[in-house]
Amino acid sequence: MNAPAPVAVVLVAMDDEAAPFLELASDVGEPERVGRAEYRRITLAGRPVVLVRSGIGFVNATAAGAGAILRHGSGVPLISAGSAGGLAKDVAVGDVVLGVRLVNADADARAFGYVLGQVPGMPEAYDADPVLADVVRRAAAAVEVRDPDGSQGPPALREGSIGSGEKFATTDLALRLRADFPGMLAVDMESAALAQLCHNFGSGFVSVRAVSDLCAPDGTEFLTHVDDAALRSAQVVTAAVGLLAS
Repeated sequence: MNAPAPVAVVLVAMDDEAAPFLELASDVGEPERVGRAEYRRITLAGRPVVLVRSGIGFVNATAAGAGAILRHGSGVPLISAGSAGGLAKDVAVGDVVLGVRLVNADADARAFGYVLGQVPGMPEAYDADPVLADVVRRAAAAVEVRDPDGSQGPPALREGSIGSGEKFATTDLALRLRADFPGMLAVDMESAALAQLCHNFGSGFVSVRAVSDLCAPDGTEFLTHVDDAALRSAQVVTAAVGLLAS
């Protein structure tokens, strides 16, 4: 009997970010390794999903995402999930960022007339699929998380741009990114690459990342909060999957 077609592919970079999805799933298939990526069929909110753990960075994410699209078709949307560094000054650890605009923060071809963040021949930035973004908004409003003070309620949902690059953003890089990309909410190392991939294939895409750190001088803050950030992202994505049309 053929497995049902997934309603979405959820792509995370690390095992820490995959773990809460496996805990929230009602059914978990055996992993399949292709290169560095690990693919699993799982059931989230009663819906069939493919969970992909890609490895960190543009190349690992793009390779894993391309593999998922070639396996399951360009009509299956891709959701980038997990943690991110908070960049905007009013973003807090624990906020969930809905990336409605994705920017390659490493791209700089201004010498040839392109804008900062634009890969030659590609858009200046990549917009999230509006239907997926609306589903995420509704899902975030329905999810309850526990804050450090013991209170419970929907997570703080921030909506705006996410930048991606191949460098872990600590203080010096964060200062430059704030100057180069005013208004950018958060940074990660995969989402913009996946957004470009989905643009090329015509696949729906959205990024849902929770803030694990505020681009601190070292990785201590990230290591302290990555598990909680991964869980918040997974809770919102799981609720969103339950709202997707079959």
